Amino acid sequence: MIIDAHAHLNAPAELYAYQASLLSSRGAHGKFGAGVSDTQLREYGEHTLSVMDSVGTDLQLISPRPFSCAHSAQPARIVHWWTDAVNDAIARQVAQFPGRLAGVAGLPQAYGESPEQWASALERAVTEFGMVGCVLNPDPSEGTGYVAPLGDEWWYPLYDKLVELDVPALIHSGGCQNGRETYSEHFITEESIAILSLLNSEVFLRYPTLKIIVAHGGGSVPYQIGRWRAARAHKRLRQGQVLQESFDDSLRRLWFDTVLHHPPALELLLRTVGHDRVLFGTEKPGSGSAPDPRTGRDFDDIRPVIEGFDFLDDKQKQAVLSENALSVFRLLGVGRDS
Repeated sequence: MIIDAHAHLNAPAELYAYQASLLSSRGAHGKFGAGVSDTQLREYGEHTLSVMDSVGTDLQLISPRPFSCAHSAQPARIVHWWTDAVNDAIARQVAQFPGRLAGVAGLPQAYGESPEQWASALERAVTEFGMVGCVLNPDPSEGTGYVAPLGDEWWYPLYDKLVELDVPALIHSGGCQNGRETYSEHFITEESIAILSLLNSEVFLRYPTLKIIVAHGGGSVPYQIGRWRAARAHKRLRQGQVLQESFDDSLRRLWFDTVLHHPPALELLLRTVGHDRVLFGTEKPGSGSAPDPRTGRDFDDIRPVIEGFDFLDDKQKQAVLSENALSVFRLLGVGRDS
């Protein structure tokens, strides 16, 4: 079984027209609904399955497209209404393709609200929509203001709920409006900050069973790991403490996905964090769905890259391609326990 743990919803234009109406009216006309039919969701779901079949994916986990989450939009109610509409579309599409698609929820992370409100939305997504995890945006301001880093106690109510429900969060930032970065660049910035903030905090001491996946191979962290190893050593020495957990050991408290479009970068990730902490993900179809002139395959056709790594044996490759996802997403109900 091949499980793609990082992909996004394909949906008709009417869904995004609904968002445009909410944003333009600021919710003045109420929560009137997106008006997307089951037939439309099936049509777009069939396209998703055709793409999956073309690269040999058996099961794909779909979430909202992060750049469209609009978490900084005001008033906050339109963020909630839009998130509900997208989660509803995901749940309805998943229901039409059992065993092929599973839902990962968006959270209504309206900038200025608190994680307590997002925690209740997470519970509803899991218990009512049947979602198996959530996407967590570490910067709901979308580059426009200050948000406490993920190691801060401010986030604890959400971590409480993630642990209670035993579902993972995929760290994946959203849009960016600071004028300095594209949204893709902002993804890498925020994912890097998220890792360092979490690992230099007490989060995993308080929540040892918390399951966090970091998108896009961990941002810049595998590449910059030498600096973070040294920083950890300096911190321990300054505090007069005996070195206990190395930065590498701390890094293995997290999981990472393979949404990297350069084989040497993916190899570095696997060699740095270990095959048992990496989940197969492609984000296909998405920004990487363009032909690589060197191989003739799309950049996001990642399975052949993993299968071609000679430093992994067959069992290790299968861990990346499915077994790790089955361990992290315990609500999938497929594979070993079915």
